[in-house]
Amino acid sequence: MDTNAELQTEIAAGNEQAFKMFFEKHRVKLYNYLFSIVKSREIAEEIVIDVFMKIWMGRDWIAEVQNMDAFLHKVAYNKALDFLRIAARNSTLQRLVRHEMASVKEKEADFKVLEQECREIIERAILQLSPRRRKIFTLSRVEGMSYDEIAQQLHLSRNTVRNSMAEAIRSVRLFLHKNNVHGIVALTCLLESQI
Repeated sequence: MDTNAELQTEIAAGNEQAFKMFFEKHRVKLYNYLFSIVKSREIAEEIVIDVFMKIWMGRDWIAEVQNMDAFLHKVAYNKALDFLRIAARNSTLQRLVRHEMASVKEKEADFKVLEQECREIIERAILQLSPRRRKIFTLSRVEGMSYDEIAQQLHLSRNTVRNSMAEAIRSVRLFLHKNNVHGIVALTCLLESQI
């Protein structure tokens, strides 16, 4: 009972287990879609529950739905619009939405600052490499060249390129450590530079 059509048929017959499987199959995607509209985790969760309650209550016709993903998005979108219309007339809900949206923007701004700091740290780390290692590192990580392409361009063996990259990465990590960049920040910086 994997396909939507099979689940829909079972749900229409009142099979609660099929409905639970259907819920688990679609809830995360629907939640993410709703969160992108309402910008509130709590409200997105509530609307997801509302959507699935509506489906269970009207399960007699569910087997007739041809494109379940499109149907779920349409119902969710309408529910989100209903919420936003109500929020527009309710000062408490307006404050909640504003608070949630500010929180999302704040997190995005924090991430952008962290991303910029990571770039600067990585650039400083790369500058402290020897000229040849810096060139190899840049060709690999910035230009996206393979070790073979770098070896050919710089007239070096592939092993020399590979060993130089290993040393460059070790140096960059050591630089991060010496500059007290640890834990999640170091990980973010390393991922940002595709090390």
